[in-house]
Amino acid sequence: MSKILVSFFSASGITKGVASKIAEYTEGDLFEIEPVNKYTEEDLNWNNSESRSSVEMKNPSIRPKVKNKVLNLSDYDTILIGFPVWWDLAPRIINTFIEENNFENKKIYIFATSGGSSVINSFDTLKNTYSHLNFISARIFSSNVSESDIIDWIR
Repeated sequence: MSKILVSFFSASGITKGVASKIAEYTEGDLFEIEPVNKYTEEDLNWNNSESRSSVEMKNPSIRPKVKNKVLNLSDYDTILIGFPVWWDLAPRIINTFIEENNFENKKIYIFATSGGSSVINSFDTLKNTYSHLNFISARIFSSNVSESDIIDWIR
């Protein structure tokens, strides 16, 4: 198996739990995509059109600042990027992460957590936005993801 980076953004902790399991099952390195300004509960209130997450998702050009950088990206040939699905898309911080790193010649897999949305639109939008990158596939995982689910997915 190739050297794997399991990167993730988690606003509430659910995606972090899934990413930790994926890193364990794949023997990949874990990297948290942390916003400079953490999201509060009020920021994540999708019922409030003025909440931070609502404002960000309404504007495709917004790029929340990322606190940390992947220092040894050249060590990896497979990148897994995880996030909660927001408004049927990847949160805008995922765009920041992709744009701030050189993922050319890497295999990119998308994983997501969601209360009911699919990952298809998130995946297709990222694939179309960054058409020069090699997006392989995407999956939704629940917090009880199994090792066989992960291994079958990235095989």
